[in-house]
Order: sequence, then C-alpha cells, then structure tokens
Amino acid sequence: MAKTKLLIVTHEMSPFLELTKISEITRQLPQAMQEKGFEIRILMPRFGNINERRNRLHEVIRLSGMNIVIDDNDNPLIIKVASIPAARMQVYFLDNEDYFQRKYVFRDKENKFYGDNDERMIFFCKGALETVKKLGWAPDIVHCHGWMTALVPAYIKTSYKNDPTFKNAKVVYSIYENCFTETLNADLHKKAVMSAMTAEDTKVFENATNNTIDKGAVSYSDAVVFAAETIDADVLKFVKDSNKPTLAYNLTENFDNFYNLYEEISNEEMVSIA
Repeated sequence: MAKTKLLIVTHEMSPFLELTKISEITRQLPQAMQEKGFEIRILMPRFGNINERRNRLHEVIRLSGMNIVIDDNDNPLIIKVASIPAARMQVYFLDNEDYFQRKYVFRDKENKFYGDNDERMIFFCKGALETVKKLGWAPDIVHCHGWMTALVPAYIKTSYKNDPTFKNAKVVYSIYENCFTETLNADLHKKAVMSAMTAEDTKVFENATNNTIDKGAVSYSDAVVFAAETIDADVLKFVKDSNKPTLAYNLTENFDNFYNLYEEISNEEMVSIA
C-alpha cells in the first residue's frame, strides 16, 4: 500500500525559527507522522534571521528560477533545503531578496508591522504550491499552519483544483492564537487572485484582519484543527457553523488524534472528532 503523502506548510519551525507554539508543533508533528509511515515534505519561508551556515541551508538549483507574479510584478523564487537534526526529514525554504532578506520577521526594529506582509503571504502561498509541482510530488494531505499559509487552501480549491498535483489533496488548516492585531493591506483580496480565479473567490479575505484570514482559510479547507487553548470566539463560531471535521485542542502523545483525522479525511469519512 502506498504511503500517505503529507505536506506541511508553515511560516516557522524549530530549530530554524521559533516565534510561537507553531514552531514546536510543526517540528514534532511531521516526525510523528513519518514514524507512522507517512511520506513528508515541509515548506517554510527563508526569513533573514534564519542562519544559513548554522542550519546548513543550500540552494536547490533544479527548483529555483521560477517567478511568482504579484500585482503584475515578477518576483524571483529561490529554493533552499536543510535537514532536520535527529530526523530523516528535509525542509524546503522559499526565499526572495525583497520579501524575506530582513533582520526581522513580521515587524521592523521599531515593532511596526511590515506594510507588505500581504504580498509576502501571497508570495509564500503561491510559491509553496509551485515548488511542490516542480518536485513532481502529489500530496494526499496538505496541512497549513497559521495565518501566513491561509491562501493555500483557497488556491488548491480554485486555481489548482484540476492540477494533477493537487486535485485529490485534502486540506487541513490549523488555527492558532492571533499573531497580529493590525490589518493587512486592504488590497490583499485583489492581489491574491490567480489564474482561473475571480474576485469572488478571494472576497472572504476582504477585511484582512487575523480573524478574517483564518475564516477565509477555513472556508476552503476540508478539516480544521484548533491548535491553541484560546481561539477567538468569532472564529470559533465560524468553524462550528461550517460543520467541517474539527480536531479539538489536545496534543496527545505521538499525535494519534492527528493521524486519525488525516486517515478519516483521506477516506472521505467526514465526521467531527471530539
């Protein structure tokens, strides 16, 4: 029987970048699933404060060289790779000089939220899907962690829905505690439109708050994980009203509950897990 292919998309992961609880879960979860027989790929941005020498990142020439179009501008995509210490897993890093080569992640040294965080998000989400296509690897499950990955479910269910790489993929979105109180650029929903999409497809992201982005991702996902003890009440209600399979906040040993969720949605047994 073929191994289940699991794609993890995240903006942070231990030991490369540790900002929030996301970095711990995205480090432990893929290894736990690999030990259960899954085939794993992991994608994250190569933020400027990730030390290339210490983490032994190197460019993957055969994957680099693509351009990601945002607002009619071509943005070069460089792919780098590193291995996770003590695990037989590789992490692919998406790099771009304009978007990611900064000393800070989402805020500048004065703690001001970057004005182009919307474009950085679009670049990462588009670039992640194009990278997986170029790998020639069709995931069974795509698990997105946190707000910066929120456009991935929308793209898979619209622009990429007939693409052989993604047409059979089930999408899971993990909601964490809000990472920002600001609003992303008001034109996010316009800039995010890809080929084979309309403005209606991204309308759910229109307000560009953290809550709106989470709800937009949920609306295009096949299942939802509550990945924090505290979830905004508005988002919580939206998820419950969606009637999608959900995984309650509960980090069980060996991530057995995640394994069960993956197996159930892969088999299209769309039931809610308590």
